[in-house]
Amino acid sequence: MTKIAERIRRVKDNIAAACDRAGRDPSTITLVVVTKSASLEAVKEVIKLGCRDLGENRVQQLRKVAAQVEEFQQQHGFHGPEHMVRWHMIGHLQRNKVRQVLPASWLIHSVDTLRLAEEINTSAGKLGIKADVLLQVNTSNEPQKYGAPVGAAIHLAEQLHTLENMNLIGMMTMAPLTRNKDVIRACFVRARELFAEIRGERVVGPRFRQLSMGMSSDYETAVEEGATILRVGSAIFAG
Repeated sequence: MTKIAERIRRVKDNIAAACDRAGRDPSTITLVVVTKSASLEAVKEVIKLGCRDLGENRVQQLRKVAAQVEEFQQQHGFHGPEHMVRWHMIGHLQRNKVRQVLPASWLIHSVDTLRLAEEINTSAGKLGIKADVLLQVNTSNEPQKYGAPVGAAIHLAEQLHTLENMNLIGMMTMAPLTRNKDVIRACFVRARELFAEIRGERVVGPRFRQLSMGMSSDYETAVEEGATILRVGSAIFAG
């Protein structure tokens, strides 16, 4: 077993253990393998190991790696829906990059303003598609982080839900980069509570079911607090 295979197994074992502690089913968790620090050979390996959800922070890198992966799959006969790679745009998205990222991305995690949402809606309409997106909320209240303020989230979710070429299917947040597990957990608890509040207000549709939170350093805590999507990179590629 290669190092990458061992790390993926370890991450999945940790997810299963966290689910057991929280009384959850591991099949309800989507592991997004973040490829931003990985070589193309490493990306190919995780695909061969069955990982189908891949994430990138930057539009240009997502487009580049997605094209390389598609070429690799065609060369090796990886066809059919069971081999389809689902690309997640997880980083900050500028409005002038929307048209570039839409054809390549399966889910955009980082919609945090109405102006960005309107740009996605307009561009998706011109492409004849409906874009699946998450509302990014700054539950850590860190001024350097992107994300809608907690107090504006419900109203913004209501506005996003009205856009006809976009599906608002959930929420995303990022915890602070700290070793203080209480601070991290408090951020995730706030996100879970806000997620439930948005659903309870019925300003969004029934597809609003995804809660993207948790990265390499804190994904177990995120699982315990209700995450349905994890964004894990260095724990797989850097050990």
